[in-house]
Amino acid sequence: MFKNFLHKNPYQLLATAAYIDLFILCVAWEWFISPLRPGGSWLILKGVPLLFAIPGIWKGNVYTMQWASMLILLYITEGLVRILETGANFWMAVLETSSATIGFVCLLIYLKPIKKEATALAKQQSQTTE
Repeated sequence: MFKNFLHKNPYQLLATAAYIDLFILCVAWEWFISPLRPGGSWLILKGVPLLFAIPGIWKGNVYTMQWASMLILLYITEGLVRILETGANFWMAVLETSSATIGFVCLLIYLKPIKKEATALAKQQSQTTE
């Protein structure tokens, strides 16, 4: 397992870590750090979509990374909206925004050469069929 870990792209590792951190943050925030209601709220479920993305990001699944990069924009938006709150919510929003932004940027950096290669291949195939 450790050998497999060493062969991962660093941006893939950072994106995976950012998604895991974001999931833990969402659950902790809405469960016990600063829930809307004492004892937690149903907003804890906002972390569930991240669980579907984490295995695909870890495996390097390009399709998963593409939809996960769009999904994480929701967490960036929530963090930016809730950053206007006070107390613990402010710091949770800062952490959410920064983790989500790190995950988003890492996915984009990881996917850029893959997208470039796919575009070049498609262009080459279209030229050979003409």
